[in-house]
Amino acid sequence: MRLFTWVLVAILAGLLGLYSYGCFWIGAPAYSGPVTENFDGARFHNVPPVERNGFAGFLKWTWTRKPGPWLEWVEAEPGPPPPERVGAGEMRATFVNHSTVLVQMDGLNILTDPVWSERIGPVSWAGPKRHRLPGIRFEDLPPIDVVLVSHSHYDHMDMPTLIRLRDEHGPRFYTGLGNRAVLAEEGIEASAEMDWWDETEIAEGVTLAFVPARHFSGRSLCDRNRTLWGGFVIKGPAGTVYFAGDTGAENDFERIRDTYGAPRLAMIPIGAFLPAWFMSPVHTSPAQAVEVHERLHAGTSIPIHYGTFRLGDDGQFEPVERLANALIERPQVIPNFWVLGFGEGGPVPSYSSAKEKE
Repeated sequence: MRLFTWVLVAILAGLLGLYSYGCFWIGAPAYSGPVTENFDGARFHNVPPVERNGFAGFLKWTWTRKPGPWLEWVEAEPGPPPPERVGAGEMRATFVNHSTVLVQMDGLNILTDPVWSERIGPVSWAGPKRHRLPGIRFEDLPPIDVVLVSHSHYDHMDMPTLIRLRDEHGPRFYTGLGNRAVLAEEGIEASAEMDWWDETEIAEGVTLAFVPARHFSGRSLCDRNRTLWGGFVIKGPAGTVYFAGDTGAENDFERIRDTYGAPRLAMIPIGAFLPAWFMSPVHTSPAQAVEVHERLHAGTSIPIHYGTFRLGDDGQFEPVERLANALIERPQVIPNFWVLGFGEGGPVPSYSSAKEKE
């Protein structure tokens, strides 16, 4: 009985230690700012609110999981080095992995939610591990001018990658409210932290806006929604680019389109969508991604957030397979939805030529 008591005490002490470590060492500092439509003075929230399943739902998912198949490792050669830059009025996109896309437009090189790490988590030896190499070697990146960080989840705010980009490229970092302090703890200076619908100029004639997403944030047990999540819109002579980050399909895509114009390029997540009862409030399914493309009136869309890290119950290739099935139902969209291979890239058609194909 005494041995059982000591074992129980040890387990509880360990759990308390992990909780304390998560809260006080890896959690985001509390953001301080005026109360707004999406900030109540302590935490950010979706507008309108998202009905989520909470911790009880998470436990139910954990106990009832039916994960689809994933290969332990996909052996693949990296793609060729992208060009150093493209000129004014030109646009090129290269899919690296997960939500990382290299967007080259109007002389700028922009990375979205960059991740080159072996694992995504609070420490290098924990968290989901990758199942394939990034499609582009880090050493083959062109000079990176701008890095966009949509929110604080580890698969989108990967600190080892961001630190390496800071050290080797010296880009400007842009993110949502509250994340400046998270980045500063690692010695990364954000050029701006933005609220939804904020805009800033990132080059002459090129503007960046932070727009709503239906999601949440957190890096520990205690900092849920202490920082803001969202997507980005880049607008320049080459046209408009929309990067959704992580979002549920109930987002106000029509307002984004009406405010900034139909995007020449949209990057829309399709992975971690199962089980739907748990994931759908904050993630987009492949079929919904096709609907988002149409709601945005996008010229060209690229699916992201799949095939690299096992995050939901969908299988490794299931998002792309489901996307293909959804596109069969809308054949007019097929030429305008690029499923790029890892490391594959190319010039984005002009908006007019892309729409003519539909």
